[in-house]
Amino acid sequence: MSASSLPPLYAGDAIAWAARRFARARLCYGHGTDNAVDEAAALVFHAAGWAHETAPAAYRWALPRRARLALGRLVARRIRERIPAAYLTGVTWFAGHEIRVDPRVLVPRSPLAELIETEFRPFVAPGRVRRILDIGTGSGCIAIACAYAFPRAEVDAADLSPDALAVAGDNIRRHGLGGRVHARLSNVYAGLGRRRYDIIVSNPPYVPLAEVRALPAEYRHEPALGLGSGADGLDAVRRILAGARAHLAPGGILVVEVGDSAPAVERAWPQLPFVWLDFERGGGGVFLLRRE
Repeated sequence: MSASSLPPLYAGDAIAWAARRFARARLCYGHGTDNAVDEAAALVFHAAGWAHETAPAAYRWALPRRARLALGRLVARRIRERIPAAYLTGVTWFAGHEIRVDPRVLVPRSPLAELIETEFRPFVAPGRVRRILDIGTGSGCIAIACAYAFPRAEVDAADLSPDALAVAGDNIRRHGLGGRVHARLSNVYAGLGRRRYDIIVSNPPYVPLAEVRALPAEYRHEPALGLGSGADGLDAVRRILAGARAHLAPGGILVVEVGDSAPAVERAWPQLPFVWLDFERGGGGVFLLRRE
């Protein structure tokens, strides 16, 4: 990269420079960010090795030449290969916690973070929660956030992908939660025996397979196992609902994100009293059911 093609010297200008290129390239967002400026900022701070907490003061800082060179390469890959920024940096945040990610797992982006931050109130009494199950844990972000929100609880982080569990296990160790968060190889409930939980939470695959094939290029970097779930997108949800009562403790709750498949869920189970949750920070398609 020649000196004339280097990104601008100052961080704020570099963010604007990258965002303009992303806008022209018509990139797809939704993997931890929802716009070109935030995506650009993530790459600038990563290239510089700066903590995000240094913003907004850091916008006035000069980028070292090595950082400008690294940023140029990152921006080029983001545009050319349509790789989500979180895979380029190897890190994202969920419910305020740093999570390591790579293409073995989905990039965390669930509105469930907001529910976890509020300790699932008013649906449970937080002080009484002792066991939590995260089905389809992927990176482990939901399980880890739950462990922080409920410091007296044991959390099972279940996934059928050994690759995903390797990532989850690494994140669990990085957070020092190995004593309470347990990565378990399990196809929904199949590997959990007769364990019962006060909270079962899941962000399972819920996209119809035909829609998976039509998703923007960014999604093709993610594991297909984490996105598609049968012709109608509800295969995983069916299994979660079928076994929920047997694995919930008395008074326990089931919380599942189904995104745009919410209308299909209501049509498939018209007899169930779904509570559909609202989120201040956006997002939806999350239902709650009580064991009873």
